[in-house]
Amino acid sequence: MIRVMICDDQDMIRIGLTAVLDSFPDIEVVGAAPDGFSALRELDTLDPDVILMDIRMPGIDGVETTRRIKEQRSDGRPYVVVLTTFDDDQNIFAALRAGASGFLNKASGPEELAQAVRSVVAGGGALSASVAASLIDHVATTKPASADAEMLARFQALTVREHEIVRSVVSGDSNEEIAGQLFLSPYTVKTHVNRAMAKVGARDRAQLIAFAHRAGLA
Repeated sequence: MIRVMICDDQDMIRIGLTAVLDSFPDIEVVGAAPDGFSALRELDTLDPDVILMDIRMPGIDGVETTRRIKEQRSDGRPYVVVLTTFDDDQNIFAALRAGASGFLNKASGPEELAQAVRSVVAGGGALSASVAASLIDHVATTKPASADAEMLARFQALTVREHEIVRSVVSGDSNEEIAGQLFLSPYTVKTHVNRAMAKVGARDRAQLIAFAHRAGLA
């Protein structure tokens, strides 16, 4: 059973997310918090596997709450999935740097929400389509001042095939789309992506894109 905590300052959002997630047999909402300070106080008591974290809250926002959670817990748990809206683009990278493992638009459907929870627990990442589009657009339109030499060195450890697949990931292609382009199976593509993430130290697909941008590969 995956234990989930919801952190959002809106009562109806907390109630709605709880009802949605509790309808899945493998997910249990163990608690909810109206702000970041409450979430931090309840963290050890509730011991969630995943926190669904709103960005904009009174007191401390979701980015700062995520950062403090990651400082407080050294075992990697709980994984944080940030809930965003279309006008929160500037916060996506901040949350990523703070340690978030996934990003979902608040309009995401029940299945997408449940799959995101399962994905981060399994060691993957979670990006809703709209958030992925915002992230990729930012990478495509923002040119770094200079390539990060240390990050570039990490990517030099990748094989030619891994480089090829990483560039497709940065372009926004799914594993299935990459598989079709390169005449590989989706499982093989996923294996290459996972190996690339391990080599460069990326937690998930979103951070892999960010690292590629820093290395000047985007």
